[in-house]
Amino acid sequence: MNRVYNFSAGPAVLPEEVLQKAADQMLNYENSGMSVMEMSHRSKTYDRIIKEAEADLRTLMNIPDNYKVLFLQGGGHLQFSMVPLNLMKNKVADYIVTGQWAKKAIKEAGKYLKANKIASSEDKNFTYIPDLNNLEIDPKADYVYICQNNTIYGTKFNDLPDTKGKDLVSDMSSNILSEPIDVSKFALIFAGAQKNIGPAGTTIVIIREDLLTDELPEYCPTMLSYKIHADKDSLYNTPPTYGIYICGLVFKHLLENGGIEAMYKKNLEKANLLYDFLDNSKLFKGTVEKKDRSLMNVTFVTDSEEINARFIKEATESNLVNLKGHRSVGGMRASIYNAMSIEGVKALVEFMGNFERKVLNEG
Repeated sequence: MNRVYNFSAGPAVLPEEVLQKAADQMLNYENSGMSVMEMSHRSKTYDRIIKEAEADLRTLMNIPDNYKVLFLQGGGHLQFSMVPLNLMKNKVADYIVTGQWAKKAIKEAGKYLKANKIASSEDKNFTYIPDLNNLEIDPKADYVYICQNNTIYGTKFNDLPDTKGKDLVSDMSSNILSEPIDVSKFALIFAGAQKNIGPAGTTIVIIREDLLTDELPEYCPTMLSYKIHADKDSLYNTPPTYGIYICGLVFKHLLENGGIEAMYKKNLEKANLLYDFLDNSKLFKGTVEKKDRSLMNVTFVTDSEEINARFIKEATESNLVNLKGHRSVGGMRASIYNAMSIEGVKALVEFMGNFERKVLNEG
């Protein structure tokens, strides 16, 4: 079986061991006589699946006991609404805008509260993370919001903002589980699964318990209440059962392979391989400031749109796929999430070197 090296930003590559395990269990999960896809979410068998997934995630991330873990649906886009609807008290929130997803988040929040843009990097097309010191935090702000890793632009918060005591909310859709974090520094973390965790369709929320409340706006739909889902252990309605099962397999895979610390070491090695090549290339160049480079999404270009297109075409023909940059910025993007092997990155770097020599010789 020939598998390509998949550099997609999401849905993204999954560990082959996880895919094989799921394939082995597809028709008959642990002698239950049925697939997890067919299983009642109220059954004892599935209850064990979802509880083990939560327990393993808590172990991986060292999640404090006063935080709830929720398995939801709707992706990051639904969280853009759920966050303000559940966290607003003074109806004011501060947003640091470092890309399209934060732009969408602040626009959505503005439907429900006063959403302040307290910092932005849009002046240079989001190619850097703005200065996080001496931010003008609104005294009435219910929370400060960041998107910690920006998939489109290839930037990452390497430091957290000084929120002056205000709760910090982070969209970690594309960097969760890629490196150690201190969960206690955040009031709420959310992540769409399709980057670094599991298949599209599952969203994970990690929320401090004191933020769970019944005192929501009367127009807030029941399904958008964090407390409803927390009180029902993510089983208020039928959850994305198979997606959660796959997430659970990924968590076990990570635990069996050294946890987040080991993954971080591999991610640094992969990123350094690619960035070192870019820094020494005569054809390719990175698009973001070095201090703000993402470990997960490496963006780069040449000086020619024609050469960019040729590179993407020839890379695809060499089984290096989904390297085209986001439609809003163009160029190239290599997403090197946890499940992307070091061998895959080496193959990409080798191809880039060969491509560069060929193009330069033609010139």
